[in-house]
Amino acid sequence: MHNQRPPSSLSALAILWLAGLLASGIIAHDRITWFMEVLPALIVLPLLWSTYDRFSFTAMVYWLIVIHGLILMLGGAYTYAHVPLGAWVQEWFHWNRNPYDKLGHFAQGFVPAMVARELLIRKFHIPAGKLNAYLVISICLAISAFYELVEWWAALAMGQGADEFLGTQGDPWDTQSDMLMALVGAVCALLLLSRRHDRIMHAMGKL
Repeated sequence: MHNQRPPSSLSALAILWLAGLLASGIIAHDRITWFMEVLPALIVLPLLWSTYDRFSFTAMVYWLIVIHGLILMLGGAYTYAHVPLGAWVQEWFHWNRNPYDKLGHFAQGFVPAMVARELLIRKFHIPAGKLNAYLVISICLAISAFYELVEWWAALAMGQGADEFLGTQGDPWDTQSDMLMALVGAVCALLLLSRRHDRIMHAMGKL
């Protein structure tokens, strides 16, 4: 039995994600690709909900997770190479590819960085500082590398059917640039949000 009510931010996360999953699933360009793209959200939501009584994140981290999940759902609905927002940016800057997948990989570093940072500080008692930052960046790069392995396994299993999931758009360096964007995202999160994150945890008595 749970010892406390779930925080309102977690409830909002669940509502927004369920709405996003429903909407993106209805308009999905390819259902298999959609499922593979939104699978992280399908795993994370029950995990967050089932563990909140033992570990509840700050509202800031929950809202970052909300945003990351919605980015995944939009990419899953249209497939990353065809997301309208990315197509508009591609047209504005006259780029040769839809850049929405790079936003996804930036978020893949930015959001897990704050999740990892909070876990390291509150659960593993590794205070903010150089060691904490090093571990956060290492964790984010490990997550990014594992995701690229998942894409490789999908390509081996599905053959040409994995093209939409991979979203390389003909770029031979797509894997490397994806990991670079995750690294940039993690570094940006630490530089932009660490002090605010500390203040929030301190104010909530979680630091």
